[in-house]
Amino acid sequence: MDIIKQLSLAGMIPVIKITDAQDAVPLCRALLNGGLPVAEITFRTDAAEESIRRVHKELPGVMLGAGTVLTTEQVDRAVAAGATYIVSPGINPEVVKHCQRVGIPVIPGCSTASEIEIALSLGLKTVKFFPAEAVGGLKTIKALSAPYVDVNFVPTGGINEVNLLEYLNFSKIVACGGSWMVDQKAIDAKDWDAIETLTSSAVNRMLGFELKHIGINSGTPEQAMKDALSLAKILGWPVKDGNSSTFTGTALEFMKKPFRGAHGHIALGTNYIQRARWYLEQKGFAFDDESSYYKDGKLMAIYFKDEIAGFAFHLLQK
Repeated sequence: MDIIKQLSLAGMIPVIKITDAQDAVPLCRALLNGGLPVAEITFRTDAAEESIRRVHKELPGVMLGAGTVLTTEQVDRAVAAGATYIVSPGINPEVVKHCQRVGIPVIPGCSTASEIEIALSLGLKTVKFFPAEAVGGLKTIKALSAPYVDVNFVPTGGINEVNLLEYLNFSKIVACGGSWMVDQKAIDAKDWDAIETLTSSAVNRMLGFELKHIGINSGTPEQAMKDALSLAKILGWPVKDGNSSTFTGTALEFMKKPFRGAHGHIALGTNYIQRARWYLEQKGFAFDDESSYYKDGKLMAIYFKDEIAGFAFHLLQK
């Protein structure tokens, strides 16, 4: 899987400034523990190269990028240290061509039509949009996307947990760069627990898991209707009969014949099902590809391979 696709599944790219290379590993471990195996360590300090080297050696599971790369010399140092992609604040054709020669993906900064055309002339289709909020944010990205239909963006600058979903909901956004989960005060205080908490909150905000419905294996049409009516009497919710099940409201589904799970199934809604699958796979969960349900070419539902407490679980695109 290429790095752009992986970054798209991650959805967020922590942009990190490290002044002490000894902080790099515990910081990136906090990101990992918070559920985000991505780090863009910027060449804004002299500690960048050594920080990348240490993380590459000790935390190979991190998608490790080098940011604020301004020269070909910095590209070479970043690659030698273990960076797997390069990010720059602006577009320097010399730097882009050098990255292409050495075979490392590069995401240069572009915020105008002219800069995008330079990127296209260099064979690039994914660019950093920087500084995002300062130059019009999502409104400007949408305007630029109209004539440049093949270009995708990684907005960075002013992105936070509040406006994250607004950006990610636009189809031309690959991922969002930001530093809110790697708060500089927490780094300076070596408060790795705080960074883990901020990261976990950001991941949870992005994925937006919620319980959508519980399916119970009633076993027969008659029993399904009886169960649905009993719960409707308690809750005052309407009953809706379907071909394979009977619903009480929208949260309780009673199956007319044995279905997945010893007891039934549980649907977990998510904002981004492909991202949710990827994040959960990082945690060791496996999925049953044969259970995938697509609509208009987009994945809408997929079951976990294993049951939990006698229930089959599946992800459901909200």
